[in-house]
Amino acid sequence: MLVAERHEKIVEVVNDKGSIRVSELSQLFGVTEETIRRDLERLETDGKLRRSHGGAVSVKTTEAEAPYTEREITNVKEKMEVATEAIAHVKVNDRIILDASTTAWYMAKRLPDMPLTVVTNSMKVAMELASREKIKVISVGGTLLSKSLSFVGPQAEQALESYYVNKAFVSCQGIHPERGLSDSNEMQALVKKKMIEMSETVYLLVDYSKYGVKAFSRIDSTEAVDYVITDSKTNTTQLEPFKDREITFIRANEGTVHL
Repeated sequence: MLVAERHEKIVEVVNDKGSIRVSELSQLFGVTEETIRRDLERLETDGKLRRSHGGAVSVKTTEAEAPYTEREITNVKEKMEVATEAIAHVKVNDRIILDASTTAWYMAKRLPDMPLTVVTNSMKVAMELASREKIKVISVGGTLLSKSLSFVGPQAEQALESYYVNKAFVSCQGIHPERGLSDSNEMQALVKKKMIEMSETVYLLVDYSKYGVKAFSRIDSTEAVDYVITDSKTNTTQLEPFKDREITFIRANEGTVHL
């Protein structure tokens, strides 16, 4: 099979399955995993797919909410960096919001068992924190979105209005200097907006792949955010368009970025 033909078939398989691992592609096409990784790198450069931790994800999922199982294997290293940095900003007796993003779930997995109140619309986050004796978990109800294992809709938004927290940790699908924060799912975007409104200080959790992206549903303007926590792969060029905004960028393992 010619390289060009293999590339075409790889894109077809990824689009059909939504996501696939390198090992599966290696077996399917009878080539080494290193060859598949080079193929995926080239196809990502050409905009045909997105590489993920140990595999690839269809670019078609970027305009619709991707299943949690797909998001769990996308940019794992970068999300873990962001989550670890975010935890450093959580203090004893804080009242915080964690949204239904995979990055927030990584935060929940690593949060120490200390006196905290956590409000969330995520089943995954609530279940992760259920065994922590010192953390009080408040889960808002509403309409269950099976892809994200989260509650959304008017009930979730109304429930959030009952609370006021000092810190919110939310993510999104895109951050753009003009478009602001956006997400693929309209109902999810409305819940995130309400979370921002109910918080004294807002931390946006985004990795390098979210900059310049304009997703379907607008959440809020960049002015609604106090801090952006990002991964070490994010370069200064990506942050330059935001230098006139009153936002503090914090890069994992480095601290505050001075633009």
